Amino acid sequence: MAKTPGSSERSGTEMLRQDHLRVQKLFKDFDAIDRKDEEAVRELVETACLELQIHSMLEEEIFYPAVRAQGDGHEVEDLLNESDVEHESVDELISKLHELEPDDPMYCAYFAVVTEYVKHHIKEEEQSLFPRAEKMKGLDLVQIGEDMRLRREELFAEMERSEEEDDATDETSAQVDDSVPEADDGLEDELEEIDISRTRH
Repeated sequence: MAKTPGSSERSGTEMLRQDHLRVQKLFKDFDAIDRKDEEAVRELVETACLELQIHSMLEEEIFYPAVRAQGDGHEVEDLLNESDVEHESVDELISKLHELEPDDPMYCAYFAVVTEYVKHHIKEEEQSLFPRAEKMKGLDLVQIGEDMRLRREELFAEMERSEEEDDATDETSAQVDDSVPEADDGLEDELEEIDISRTRH
């Protein structure tokens, strides 16, 4: 039986709407940013992409399966399938963005397309999918919200650990490079003399 959210609890759909608002704010900030400030552009784009990736994982792992299990018609099934395809498209664009630098003329173009895809996705979810989910009597949206909150914390913790490991690997590589001795010029001369003597014989 669905629970009524208390003052300190957010339902799954409320949580996802908050995600949408955060991302839309980042899109507006991107429109206003100085494109010549490459570092600022990179930071904003990477923040938006991270938010989108976390959001997609929460929906795919928790929200969509729960809604799909309670769905009783092809309309909900179609909406969920379309959402999955839209996630795939955005993921591919984000992967392309990660391969580019902010000074690449295609960098902002790819992100602009991401924003258009996501805006359409948000509209579909908020106008069609979420209202249907909120009417499902067997869907515990408060529990779903709590599950997504905990999963979000796990994902951010995993990403922080991954970044720390990458930093540690970079430091180790730098130390190894520093410790490698430079080639001995005397040894190189001796090897050249040996090659010359062999040629003469």
